Amino acid sequence: MSAFSRNRRRILSLWLPRLPIDRIKRQLWQDDGSREANHPSIVVAKQNNALQIFALDDAAARLSLEIGQPLANARAICPQLRVFDADEAADARALNAIAEWCDRFTPLVAIDPPHGLFLDITGCVHLFGGEATMMRLLCDVLTAQGFAISAAIAGTSVCARTMTRHVHGRIVGDGEEADAVRPLPVSALGADAVVVIGLRRAGLKTIGDVAARARHEITARFGAGFTTLLEQALGQSDAPISPRKPLPDYIVEKRFAEPVATDGVISATLSRLAEMLVAAMAQQGKGARRLEARFFRTDGAVRTIMVDTGQPVTKSTVIDRLFRERLDALNDPLDPGFGFDLIRLSASRTEIVVQQQRDLDANVHDNDELAALIDRIAARIGGRRVVVHLPQDTHIPERAVLAAPAQHHLAAAAQAVWPVRTEAEPPLRPLRLFERPEQIKVIAQVPDGPPARFVWRRATHAVVRAEGPERVAMEWWRAQDEMLTRDYFRVEDEAGLRFWLYRDGLYDREIVQQEGRAVQPNWFMHGLFA
Repeated sequence: MSAFSRNRRRILSLWLPRLPIDRIKRQLWQDDGSREANHPSIVVAKQNNALQIFALDDAAARLSLEIGQPLANARAICPQLRVFDADEAADARALNAIAEWCDRFTPLVAIDPPHGLFLDITGCVHLFGGEATMMRLLCDVLTAQGFAISAAIAGTSVCARTMTRHVHGRIVGDGEEADAVRPLPVSALGADAVVVIGLRRAGLKTIGDVAARARHEITARFGAGFTTLLEQALGQSDAPISPRKPLPDYIVEKRFAEPVATDGVISATLSRLAEMLVAAMAQQGKGARRLEARFFRTDGAVRTIMVDTGQPVTKSTVIDRLFRERLDALNDPLDPGFGFDLIRLSASRTEIVVQQQRDLDANVHDNDELAALIDRIAARIGGRRVVVHLPQDTHIPERAVLAAPAQHHLAAAAQAVWPVRTEAEPPLRPLRLFERPEQIKVIAQVPDGPPARFVWRRATHAVVRAEGPERVAMEWWRAQDEMLTRDYFRVEDEAGLRFWLYRDGLYDREIVQQEGRAVQPNWFMHGLFA
């Protein structure tokens, strides 16, 4: 037995050979409630400037139709054939939904495009009664949902995937990969069609025929990539799968023998899971910064709810309160359907908890209360809507302040240094600016002078007082055509309203030439003084 096989890594490969047509027929069944299982149906896609069969169901396969066959030939064989257009984006969404459902078996689920999945089931099969029971359970559910499925388990992902192409339900033991794949045709490896044709022309029809040849001969003729693929199928090497989601730092879950649907049971389960999660993190002195609750329904739907925290959370009561806030604020309430059979709580982001002196520093308690309040508000309305403002080292007005999520920048906001202004000094800039400056029409007594009259939002304002200009030039490290030099003016009209407006561009130096004539700089309203 090789050193590689002693690692006991186990991969479950799923292949949905008829996913495009199964997805369409499943949708039709959900829409009208009828399954025309015996009615031949195919999915077609345009290839080589012709419509060809992309996927077909059992009824069409029994008519000797094949993938890649022209649509015209298929209609000649079966005039009553139902034809659907291929939609690879919808197929990808369906495969992602299936992968989401497979998370109940293991959090390490990877996409094997175009119609396959990899599940790293190392160390978790005992929860389902063994590999055979786990695979049978998974396949039975997907079959009941209307999908044709082929599955296999092996020590490497390539070996498991190769088995699914010809043998359904095969479990390959450690060190048995080579014996399992040798009888299979070379097409089962999933190599390029050019490589497969070349192997067949060379008289190498099975994987065993290829494996019997020297590796340097195979590499010289078909490339190092194919040699690596062959070795992985034989179990002589392996490459890690790429899970759809990173593995959380801590995971706790509760499986139910009978699905649960009541709010009381769901809330109580979350509370118990929060206690278990906190206990697990406390053993390593860590607290949660990002928490994720996942609810798996019996019909395959999965609902995910996520909350972030500003400081590492080490109390189960805080986790419970945050999720209650989040659940109460959902626009789309948590629908249990026929019930949840699995609830999982995970900490996808954790930090080491630093103990602080709390008896002598009252500010620590104030900061904790403020952080807890921000977490609760963010859980209810969203973290992006609770912001703090940080000063930026720039003289351009719209870039002088950065709005950042309060949960992650509260400490920086408390230490930020803002320009000091005396109460007697009038503000040089408005406290709030328009998100986008609004263009105005201006009449000025002299080209470079302040406006004497301007029209903004269909209202004419006569200027009685003006201060300026405050010249803001382009930052040299930015693109020169990104922004022209601005001259800002503080103006007041006859009604006592004060405005902050600017001229975009300078006369004689930044006038834009269009069709051989000069274009005057534009004026914009940027803010209002209270």
